[in-house]
Amino acid sequence: MKHKALLIPVVGLILLVFACNSAPEHPVNKKLVGKWQSKDGETKLEITDKGFTMDDGKPVTEDYFVTNDTIFTSYQGSRPFTKFLIKNLDDHKLTLFYPDSDLVEFSR
Repeated sequence: MKHKALLIPVVGLILLVFACNSAPEHPVNKKLVGKWQSKDGETKLEITDKGFTMDDGKPVTEDYFVTNDTIFTSYQGSRPFTKFLIKNLDDHKLTLFYPDSDLVEFSR
């Protein structure tokens, strides 16, 4: 009976450790990472493993994650997220639908 009494706190501790672990982050598509420039040259976009920086006059770096074909950005974890839909992505070209439904083409 004493062994069972010791087993309950150990199992509880194991469950607590698993519950406190952070959720795994979405993997970053390596084709997406890099410096991009819009076709008209007015907007620069830099995507790193941790940051999404859009420079169209004044650069702002935001946190982001990618789910399927959508980039979700937020400034310092604020919600709601800003959504950018990836229409086309290859090694040299990126086409995004902005939240206001504008289509912008970027190249490296």
